[in-house]
Order: sequence, then C-alpha cells, then structure tokens
Amino acid sequence: MNCEVITPDNEHEYVGFWARVGASLIDCVLIILIIMPLMYIVYGESYLYSEDMLLGGTDALLNYVFPLCATIAFWTYKSATPGKMAIKATVVDAKTGNPLTLKQSFLRYFGYFVSTIPLGLGLFWVGWDKKKQGWHDKMAGSVVIRIRSKGTDKVTFSQ
Repeated sequence: MNCEVITPDNEHEYVGFWARVGASLIDCVLIILIIMPLMYIVYGESYLYSEDMLLGGTDALLNYVFPLCATIAFWTYKSATPGKMAIKATVVDAKTGNPLTLKQSFLRYFGYFVSTIPLGLGLFWVGWDKKKQGWHDKMAGSVVIRIRSKGTDKVTFSQ
C-alpha cells in the first residue's frame, strides 16, 4: 500500500493535460485488452457487431463494474492507475498530499462523467487550471503530481 505523504519540499510538479491524456490512453488500452477477450468468450462474435447498449449481466460487470472497482482500488492502494504509474504520477489529496480516501476516489471517478458531459470541458480544464485540476479533481479535492522534471509551479498544500 502506498501511504507516503507528499510534502511540498519534495520538489513535485502538477501533471499537465497531455501527460494525463497519455496516461488515460494507456489505461484504456489495458482495460480493452482485459475486457475484449472475456466479452468474446462469453458472447462470441456477435459482441463485436451488436448495437445493443447492454448484452447482459456479464456485459454490465465487465464494462461498468470492473473498471470502477479496478480504478478505485488503484487510486486507493497505489495512488495511481497503471497509466499514471507509467508517467510516474500520483493522485493525492490537494490539501494534505495524502493518498485519496475511498470517498474521494468515488467522487473523482463519478466526477469524470460530470467533466465529460459538457463536451469534455471539465477534462480540458486541466490545460489551463493553475493546479492542473479537472472538474473531477476539484470535486474530489485531488491533484495529480510527480517529481519535478521541468520549470512548472511547485506543489503547495494548506494544512
């Protein structure tokens, strides 16, 4: 379990939009590589051509419940999904630098839907926000940080 508390003097930086897009793409590819073969095993070739939103219980479990549980588990126990780990980023509490609580993880996950609904504006928000927070981060009180590699703003926490 990754329970390291991040302090402002560790020389961290906020992770920007494009790095986070890259991390999300890695996560999406991993999820697809896990889910697609399982869906094919259960539903056969018809899964690939179906226009139905939901094919059954297994579909709901694999495409909705599994990603939710996996993402929450990674944020709670590792402070990062595999994509964030690949870019050496962590998701932490914006005020304290502590790992996210279970409540913050759920808020952040469902905040992605809020961020996406208005044409992705809440996701693009990362590009111009001072702390590089999307709406989902603001809702959960989280920030995405990593060890400083270039001249961006230092991370500060109010306690």
